[in-house]
Amino acid sequence: MTERDVVATAEAVMALMAADGFADVVDMVPSSLRELVSAESLRDSWQELTATHGSVVQIGTPSTEPAGADHTLVRIGVTCERGACAVLMVVDAARRLHGLQFAPPEAAEPSQPWEAPPYVDSAAFTEHEVTVGETPWATPGTLSLPQSSSPGPAVVLLPGSGPSDRDVTMGRNKIFRDLAWGLASHGIAVLRFDKVTYVHRDTLDRRTFTAFDEYVRPAVAAVHLLREHPLVDGDRIFVLGHSQGGMMAPRVAAAEPSVAGLVVLAGATEPMHRSLLRQVRYLATVHKPAADPEADPTVQTITRQVALIDDPDLSPSTPDHLLPLGVPAQYWLDLRGYDPVAAAAQLDLPMLIMQGGRDYQVTVTEDLLGWQSGLADRDDVTIRVYPADDHLFFSGSGPSTPAGYEPAQHVDEAVVSDIARWISGTTR
Repeated sequence: MTERDVVATAEAVMALMAADGFADVVDMVPSSLRELVSAESLRDSWQELTATHGSVVQIGTPSTEPAGADHTLVRIGVTCERGACAVLMVVDAARRLHGLQFAPPEAAEPSQPWEAPPYVDSAAFTEHEVTVGETPWATPGTLSLPQSSSPGPAVVLLPGSGPSDRDVTMGRNKIFRDLAWGLASHGIAVLRFDKVTYVHRDTLDRRTFTAFDEYVRPAVAAVHLLREHPLVDGDRIFVLGHSQGGMMAPRVAAAEPSVAGLVVLAGATEPMHRSLLRQVRYLATVHKPAADPEADPTVQTITRQVALIDDPDLSPSTPDHLLPLGVPAQYWLDLRGYDPVAAAAQLDLPMLIMQGGRDYQVTVTEDLLGWQSGLADRDDVTIRVYPADDHLFFSGSGPSTPAGYEPAQHVDEAVVSDIARWISGTTR
């Protein structure tokens, strides 16, 4: 698909919304995601936009940028009578619509080249391309290696849910590059790599693929790769997981005895499907504070899908389209049998658990409480909360929303420094 095709698709979506053709917009969404969106919810969002800013006066020229394998992010500025906004879309190679978001007007500006955070010392390390795992599931990665002549500690980074590149690129931001370069500046080697679901999404057998395949197999391979490097201390290799990666980190350590410790950033302890329902309820409340979130069509859909995950009769034959995000039943069955806190409690390993106080995706009151209560008797577990930080450990104020992830920013320097200090002072 050419850039012209992508732009034409985005312009068609804009024209349909302007003509009240929201049902046709929904038809452009892949079937696996269609139950998450409705013509009514799109119409409500569009009408709220025009009620706030006035009628649309001008639709700007779309700009495009890669958004993962075979996906393109389209940014469109919209000028209205009393203001402006941006419309962001994600379009795949088949011209299907994978995402649609209304954002502040500055989000329409093309992404500027990523710039290193001020806490990075680029002269303190070098970077080397590596391959993690073996054919057919090998993925490319990057090893950030401190300038040192003696072996030192190292970290394997595990990202959150969904396909993502090694940097966890999200628009203008790259949170894993922030972490890798920040930690390498403190003398810690860091290995990050593209997810299997990012590199091999078109060849995976979705019917049998599980979170074990997504996280544990490549993470163990990454640890083994580090253990073979002459400038890595094989007894001081840590696993750092963010979001679902944090939730899966204890499972990785259980599978690989050489892991020296865990760093869990915004790691969920609530089951993933229930966490998803909590998030859509929160966003429905943010979108319409005075409305009953249970009346929101997306909340109603996710509620039905979550009930199927909890149903004892869930089986591999349950149709994908009935389940959250169109993810096959086998994946949910695998996660349903996994308790991250119970797994962590069985590990004789030091752990650093970090949580953003403004995080609505993984929360202090539900998820962090799980770690605190389940590991309360462990003096080798350190828990820290960063009150101003959101799910990506970006500092800010006020309620967190997806729009808050859009501006160019970096992982909180205090988080990077605390991780580096903890790793440097931790021995197994």
